[in-house]
Amino acid sequence: MADQPNGPVAAPAQAGHMLERARWAARSFATYSQGDVDRIVRAVAEVAHANAQKYAEWAVAETGFGVVEHKVRKNQACSRGLLDTYAGQDFVTPHVRLDDKIVEVPRPAGVVLALTPSTNPVATVFFKVILALMTRNAVVVSPHPMAKECCHDAAQLLARAAVEAGAPDGIVQCVAEPTIPLVEALMGDERTNVILATGGTGVVRAAYGSGNPAIGVGPGNVPVLVDASADIRSAAQRLVESKAFDNSVLCTNESVLVVEESVADRLVREMERAGAAVLGPDDAQRLRDYMFPYGRLNVDVVGKDASWIAQQAGVRVGPRTKVLVAPFDVAVPEEPLTHEKLSPVLGMIRVPDAVTGIATARAIVRIAGAGHSAAIHSTDPATVMRYAADVPVLRVSVNVGNSTGSSGLDTNLAPTMTIGTGFVGRSALGENLQPKHLVNWTRIAYNSDPAEAMPAYAGLSPWRDHHDPVPAYPLASNDDRAGAPFAVDALVDRIGARTTTAGADDAAFREQVRRLVVEELSHLIKG
Repeated sequence: MADQPNGPVAAPAQAGHMLERARWAARSFATYSQGDVDRIVRAVAEVAHANAQKYAEWAVAETGFGVVEHKVRKNQACSRGLLDTYAGQDFVTPHVRLDDKIVEVPRPAGVVLALTPSTNPVATVFFKVILALMTRNAVVVSPHPMAKECCHDAAQLLARAAVEAGAPDGIVQCVAEPTIPLVEALMGDERTNVILATGGTGVVRAAYGSGNPAIGVGPGNVPVLVDASADIRSAAQRLVESKAFDNSVLCTNESVLVVEESVADRLVREMERAGAAVLGPDDAQRLRDYMFPYGRLNVDVVGKDASWIAQQAGVRVGPRTKVLVAPFDVAVPEEPLTHEKLSPVLGMIRVPDAVTGIATARAIVRIAGAGHSAAIHSTDPATVMRYAADVPVLRVSVNVGNSTGSSGLDTNLAPTMTIGTGFVGRSALGENLQPKHLVNWTRIAYNSDPAEAMPAYAGLSPWRDHHDPVPAYPLASNDDRAGAPFAVDALVDRIGARTTTAGADDAAFREQVRRLVVEELSHLIKG
């Protein structure tokens, strides 16, 4: 489609065009069989996986955030990795529960609006598109403006792969030039069935205030406790690797290290061997002053490497430094190092025992990050259980780097780029986003009286295999995607040629189809 203005006046019309096209595709896709869906999802996941390196490089170049090799891993995990995770799971075929006398028929959401962040841009595009396709939904991607080019190109690649594998045209779309009016129009339009909001607090609140169903996530601010029972060398190595992973742009990265005094010195030595620089009081203050001017995070540090941040702050460290560790004394909101940093900078506080450490971690999360994640390095199950019960988060990673732990890359949690924070974090989602969250189930329930038999439903399905191409979405005659002088007539010709039977009144049939097409097109002027 030719570029259109997307200011406050044009935005509703542009949003309407995209959403109506998505709704057209979603209606058709909702009738596809499991075999169709498997073929389409696999085609999309494979092309995404094959281009993981390309988009990792592009994302770093466009945004300036992160590390290419780590983004490659995230792109792979959110493409072929999702195939492996959900292999054998069926979100399409009706489920028959004989003992309960209930038949469950899946009902896709319809049109999914996927808001994606600048920090994990393409991985989130891959993730949300594939989840939508697994559940027979159409998806419209709205990328962060800082990552619009790599995200738009990636979404177009996935869209082509889906259509070539048999999906309806328009099943995957992406906003080329995101603006606030356009995103607001997309979020508020009644044709958006659910919003997946990954980004800052403002974006998530706007999604929840749109009037449409939304699944939003809260900010992270992960405390990590190292108690006296931990394997100190392993804990140190994992902490440094996790904190350096993609320069800490994942919201699951550790933010504050809480360590028992009896093992603190040993942990510091091991972290220094692993590539961390533990700062003295003066350098820690220089870092505070640079990173939190006027009490707010300096966004210039987001996704940058440790040596660059140190140089900007006037702190001398080695060129191979992976992580900066800045000690502080009291876990209170006025201490900047207790807040989320989105960079390889780790606050550190020493505590006399594990009980105090748990209370300190709880205080950190109450400052920011409620409902999100926490980590612990310990071999004492009682301490781990108490930690999970007392710290108000919904995932606790044990003896693993939390960047890849709570996100499901190095644990058996669902792999995700969208972390639900539950009731405590003011989110509608209390776990890692999964395909099951994008489908509802209509339940056919029979009388529970044993005397009332339920007939056999095994093998029945309302869906069919799609062997013929889906008719193209009808486009206006002046739209350069139409490919013909009169797109409506061309569509009528295609449908008529495929479905008109011998002896039918061709003129009457064509007029009937024309009226249906015009009715669909009339929705495009909404808003």
